[in-house]
Amino acid sequence: MTKVIKILGTGCPKCQSMTGVVKEVIAENGIDASIEKVEDVMEIMKFNVMTTPALVVDNVITIKGRVPSKKEVLDLLN
Repeated sequence: MTKVIKILGTGCPKCQSMTGVVKEVIAENGIDASIEKVEDVMEIMKFNVMTTPALVVDNVITIKGRVPSKKEVLDLLN
């Protein structure tokens, strides 16, 4: 089943770093996932997130306010 991943952030350097880490983990491990970048502040507010970047996996906020390690992302997606 395809994982639905959303990266919430306005495009700041940390948000870009998180996007890169997530994309690398998906590519390196052959994970079936779609990535959506959510940059609209009103959309981000719907998730009740005040600090970005935030990682949302299948509509559950898993990480917010920091860039995760590759291992952390892999653990979340498995």
